[in-house]
Amino acid sequence: MRRLVECVPNFSEGKDEAVIRQITDAICSVEGIKLLDVDMGADTNRTVVTFVGDADIIVEGVFRGVAKAAELIDMRKHKGAHPRMGATDVCPFIPVSGITAEECVPLAEELGRRAGEELGIPMYLYAKAARREDRVKLPDIRKGEYEALEEKHKDPDFKPDFGPAKFNPTAGATATGVRDFLLAYNINISTRDRKLASDIALTVRERGRAKRDKEGVIIRDENGKALKVPGRLKNCQAAGWYIDEYGYAQVTINLTNYHETGLHHAFDVVSEEAEKRGLRVTGSEVIGLLPRKALMDSGVHYLRKMGKNVGIPEAEIIHVAILSLGLNDTVPFNPKEKIIEYAIEGEEKGLRHMTVSGFVNELSSDSMAPGGGSVSALSGALSAGLTSMVANLTYGKREHKRAFKLMEEVSLEAQKLKDRLLELIDIDTNAFNTYMEVMRLPKETDEDKRTRDAAMEEGAKGMTLVPMETLRLSKDLALLSEKVLKRGNPNALSDAAVAVIQAEAAGEGAYLNVRINLPEVKDETFVKEISREVEDLLSEIQRIKRRLFASARKHLEGQAG
Repeated sequence: MRRLVECVPNFSEGKDEAVIRQITDAICSVEGIKLLDVDMGADTNRTVVTFVGDADIIVEGVFRGVAKAAELIDMRKHKGAHPRMGATDVCPFIPVSGITAEECVPLAEELGRRAGEELGIPMYLYAKAARREDRVKLPDIRKGEYEALEEKHKDPDFKPDFGPAKFNPTAGATATGVRDFLLAYNINISTRDRKLASDIALTVRERGRAKRDKEGVIIRDENGKALKVPGRLKNCQAAGWYIDEYGYAQVTINLTNYHETGLHHAFDVVSEEAEKRGLRVTGSEVIGLLPRKALMDSGVHYLRKMGKNVGIPEAEIIHVAILSLGLNDTVPFNPKEKIIEYAIEGEEKGLRHMTVSGFVNELSSDSMAPGGGSVSALSGALSAGLTSMVANLTYGKREHKRAFKLMEEVSLEAQKLKDRLLELIDIDTNAFNTYMEVMRLPKETDEDKRTRDAAMEEGAKGMTLVPMETLRLSKDLALLSEKVLKRGNPNALSDAAVAVIQAEAAGEGAYLNVRINLPEVKDETFVKEISREVEDLLSEIQRIKRRLFASARKHLEGQAG
């Protein structure tokens, strides 16, 4: 899984589009960075830039943006309504997928170190990257804003985490850190009355509402502070408003930790509160982009409520979430544009996205790739697909109730294997093409030869390890298909048996591809270890297939008799 990170730097310029364009161009000059949004505010004189990229490139992207901002923005001339202390005022890193908040902390630290050392900007770590309790909250660091920096830098206690402990008059200072992904989410209510929406918001938001006595008077503690009735949802900020353009009120929500409080939690609780007031929820909308997991969690939640198996293709789970949350009711919801991972992938390309006839036609041409390695991976994906199908045909049938838990586990695992093997179709072809490109490297000088030999060794290992992964997964497929063959719906016995056959075909094809590529590798230890493992795996896969095929054949012949 890709380790995707979102970065949201705030720059102290909101009027000059040319300046912001140069900053975003600098960020996007790093290959692989995807710019998601640029929000300029003239009154605040501030621009919020949102982009996403893999963890290993994201720091370089934001560093180039910070450097360009320091070059173009002079804080001595800056005026704006929003609190600020630097040309790049704040720069949070936000985990999207394949990476945790804790794993993002080194990214903030790397940015702090580089910007401090190379650009001379005092850098402060905040939020989940903070090294001091009094620097967790951004306002504590930014107190007094840019105008107070010169005096504050004289205090040893204000020493930055990185960079010089002295005033930088043009760039100011910057805070960088890590926070969770914030979901901006609006839920539609069947009323024009903003007060009703606000009343629901007070009930659901985490900090709740003021506690009142029977006469409606706010109850206060001995210090005069109003007591609170906690809201129903953790990690939830909420308010009510009326949108004239839509003609209905909304409960507008920020979910600060969607892993604990997801879209479905908010939607269901707001629906319950609306019903208590004689209202109904008519749909909802997500503002901006959201991580894939946020919708997957909701889709799984509603599938379980329906009593359906959750081991189905990802696209179907996403579709269930969109329908259940009514995400198309206000504005069209296009997963390819609204889900971060899909947006960064862009147009679906590669062999696995071809039609069946398109793939087979490409396969039948005079090109050496795709070839047997890609076909072996496809065979494995077909095995996984059949196994998941049998599990889903078993789940939900009363006569197979005792197998429900097992079938859910099997279908979930089969979907994971299917998705990975589909990826390996392209990875196998790419590995071959890369090796062919390496062979064309120059070999005129001794240095050329050394470079070429090293690249060829790496390429040969790559060509070997891809089918090796397919072979390993083929054993997993065979063992998984055994579960549906033995415990699955007997009406789908032949399908389960074909899943076993396809698993063996994938394994045998992968084995042959490993064997034909292995002689190109010079590393004797590598060759010895792989040679031993492929023989063991192939023998085990063939043994499982023989046993299961004989069992299925005997059962089917018995039915015919």
